[in-house]
Formats: sequence, C-alpha cells, structure tokens
Amino acid sequence: MGVFTRMNDIVQANFNAMLDKAEDPQKVMRLIIQEMEETLVELRSTSAKNLAEQKESLRKQERLAADAKMWTDKAELALRHNKEELARAALIQKQECLAEQEIVVKNLSVIDENLQLLESDAHKLSTKLLEAKQKQKILSSKEVTITTRLKAKNMQARYDVDTAIEKFASYERKVSDLEAQVDAYDIVPSTYSLAQEIANLAQESSLDQELIKLKAKLQSDSVSTDVAQPSSSTNSSAA
Repeated sequence: MGVFTRMNDIVQANFNAMLDKAEDPQKVMRLIIQEMEETLVELRSTSAKNLAEQKESLRKQERLAADAKMWTDKAELALRHNKEELARAALIQKQECLAEQEIVVKNLSVIDENLQLLESDAHKLSTKLLEAKQKQKILSSKEVTITTRLKAKNMQARYDVDTAIEKFASYERKVSDLEAQVDAYDIVPSTYSLAQEIANLAQESSLDQELIKLKAKLQSDSVSTDVAQPSSSTNSSAA
C-alpha cells in the first residue's frame, strides 16, 4: 500500500502553493516531476505483478475445478461398486478442492480490485504529470522573459538615456578628430624628408637674391631718372 500513499500525496499536492513557498520553483518542479515519474514506474511494476498473480490464480482455479469434478466422478464410481467409504473419502477431497478454490476466488477479487485502483491511480498520476510538465514549461518561459525584462529595467534605472546619448556624441566627436588627424597625414605625408626641407630653403635663398637684384635695379633706374629731369628744365628756360 506504500505506493498508493506516495501516489495520493503527489496527486493531492497543491503545486501552486509549493511553488510560492519555494526559493527555487524550477528545482521544486523538477523534483515533483521526478517523483511522479518514479511513482508511475512503480505503479506499472506493481500492476505487472498483480496481472501475473491473476493469471496464476485463474489457472489454479481451473485446476481446482477440474480436480473437484474428478473427485465427484470417483465418488460416484465408488458408490456404484458399493464402496461408501471410498466415496466418502473422494467427497472429502472434493470439498478440500472447493474450499481452496473459494480462497482463490477471493484472492482473484482482491487482485481485480487492486488492478482497478492501480489503473485509476496511474491515470490520475499521468494527468498530474502532464500538468506538471506544462507548468514547468510555462514557468521556464516566464522566468527567461522576466529575467530579460528585469535586466532591461535595471539598465534603465542605472543609466540616464540622455546622458548616454551625450556620451555617444562626445565619443563621435573624438572619433571625428582622430579621422581628421589621419586625413592630415594624407595631405602632408609623414615621409616629408629633411632633404626636401633643405631644398626648399635653397630655393627661398635664390629667390631672395633675385629679389635684391631686382630692387637694386629699380633703385638705380629711379636715380637715373631723377638726374636727367633737371637738365631738361634748364634747357627749356634758355630757349
């Protein structure tokens, strides 16, 4: 009867109450499902034993019925031969067969009742097992969803969205500055050599010398013009 007690405890269990009190509902649900599956196996094993005993009892019942008929026939034969004592002994054997047969019938009745109970309990337990697995699936899905939502809520609580956007904008400006530096290297290559710089200085020096000569020439031409202008004025007065 232990299997029935365990099964009834599980069938009558209030899953929601157990889950509400549990620190780890998933763990509790797994344990419940495991207990149900083990009890179902035990129910089926007990049913198999009862079925085997039922078949054996039915065979014994048939054998006892045949033995009772055989002793009846022997009692009749003894009476035909005026062997009353033998007939009495045969009838005693018959009664023993019938008495044993009655015990077997009662045992068959108990077995039949047990099988009905086992079948009913197995059906109830299978239904509860299916319900538990469905609850486990729903619970697991809800846990994943709630955990993800909680993570999002925590993120929103810890960080101000506007501030985060401003930080992204600042980071974008920083990246733009770095990009400008890279572009500057493209405009003025880093391979700009010292020799090139010296050549530029030499070119500037040559230009400076030519500029000095040009200035000197312009100054000389100006002086010549100034000297020539008074002579022309004097000649005009004399005339």
